Formats: sequence, structure tokens, C-alpha cells
Amino acid sequence: MNLFRFLPPLFLIAASVASAGTLAHFRTILGDLEVELYDQDKPVTVQNFIRYTQSGLYQATLIHRWAPGFVIQGGGFAAADLTNINAVFPLVTGFGTITNEFSVGRRYSNAYGTIAMAREGGKTNSATSQWFINLTNNAFLDDVDGGFTVFGRVVRGTNVLDRFNDLKVVNGVYTNGIYQYQREPPFSELPILQVSTNPSVFHLFITDITLLNAQVRSDRDGSREISWNSVSNLVQHVEFTTNLPPTWQTLASTNGTGGALKVVDADTADAQRFYRVRVDY
Repeated sequence: MNLFRFLPPLFLIAASVASAGTLAHFRTILGDLEVELYDQDKPVTVQNFIRYTQSGLYQATLIHRWAPGFVIQGGGFAAADLTNINAVFPLVTGFGTITNEFSVGRRYSNAYGTIAMAREGGKTNSATSQWFINLTNNAFLDDVDGGFTVFGRVVRGTNVLDRFNDLKVVNGVYTNGIYQYQREPPFSELPILQVSTNPSVFHLFITDITLLNAQVRSDRDGSREISWNSVSNLVQHVEFTTNLPPTWQTLASTNGTGGALKVVDADTADAQRFYRVRVDY
């Protein structure tokens, strides 16, 4: 599957910057998820999510809740102690609550594969750091206390989500390799990868979240620098077009490192170009 990020039109203005949409990369013990964020429709929610990500607060956090056939939930607790599964997992440092944006911009239902902000029961504007991904069509959440704000969707890694839904129960336990290790709330639905009364921390669903931030910067000589956070071990193509509807041409192709990459477009003949970064999945 090809996944790409559009960059808005860039005019030849010295030191100008144009930002693309945002792609979030979730690394889990089962595999990776790529989540497209709805920057334009849910700006407050997306910027809140980006703030936590860029601050490193979504590094080594737990998926602390697995409700089969409903949601997986994370972003609230840090896996600070990796020696004891029964350790106290501290809360992620919060930046305060945000305004609910369910009805702001385009309305997105809580459908399978969408990501939304969790919040306190009965409190519409109480979301902070916790998010959840819908494992099925949960449209009823659209009508609960003003609706749970959907701010993105999984565009790669639905096989990982399907693993949470591939449920068979044998002798009272799930046989898809995922189990619930029940501790005191809020860890009463804690997912682990081993059925045992004494699993290790290596069976926890620890998640790291990073961003693919694409930008275009023009220099005084008319050249443009395209930069982005690459996806590791996959080929990324920087492409451009001078017209709409687009006819894409390849500027450069490179292997992703998981870190920041950049490409310079030295062609100054066109006064306006559209760019995109496309990843081969």
C-alpha cells in the first residue's frame, strides 16, 4: 500500500515554511500502526496530541485497557519500571484539559480503526493525554455527552487491530495470544501476551509514538528543502507536481532510517510546486 502526505502549495518566498498533514507512527509489541491525523478538522485535539508526542511523553507508555470488540486505550500511564509488572505505573504528565471538538469541522463517527480522545465520565471537556482506538463500529459514542472526538484513523496496521478482535475462548481464556491481566482499576483490563499468574513486563503492550512531520522551506536562491521524519526500513519517495490535477514526478527516493531526512529541490524554473512524501508499505 502506498501512503503519502500532501504538502500545500509553496510560493517562492525566502525563508517560507509550508507544513503538511501529520502521520503518527505507533510502535507496539504486535507490530506498527500508522495513524493519519485530522489536522484541519480537529486542530485543538491534533495539536494536543502532537504536543504530547513531541515532548516525548508518549514514549514507553502502556496500552492499559483492552475491551475486546470495543477499544484499546493508552496514553495515560508510563512504563517507568520495567522490572516488575505489578509496579506502580505513573500517570503521563498532563498539559491540562482541552475543548471537545466532536462537532467542530467535519464530523467523524467512532468507526472501526478511528482514534479518539478518552475523557472522564460525564465531563465533555475533560480530555488530556489518553486516547483510544475503536475495534469496531462504536457509533453510539457519537451521542455520549457531546460525542467523543475522533481525530484520526489507522491507515496501516489494521492487521494489528484485527489481532485484538480475533477472539476465541478456550477454557475461559482468549486464544489469540492476548490475555487480560486483572489488577486494580484502571488496570482491570490490562492486555498482556502471556497467560500466567506472574507474567513479566516484556509481555506488556508498551507503545512508542512518533510523528512524520513534512515541511517545505524555500531558500533565497529559489531552491526548496523538503524535510520529514522518516519511517524506518521502508522506501520513501519525494514527489512533486506543477499542476492540478497532479501528475506526480519523482524528485528522490531513499530508505527510511526512523530519523529526520531531507531532500533539496534545486530546480528554480517553476514558481509554484506541490510536494508529497510517499511511503511504500
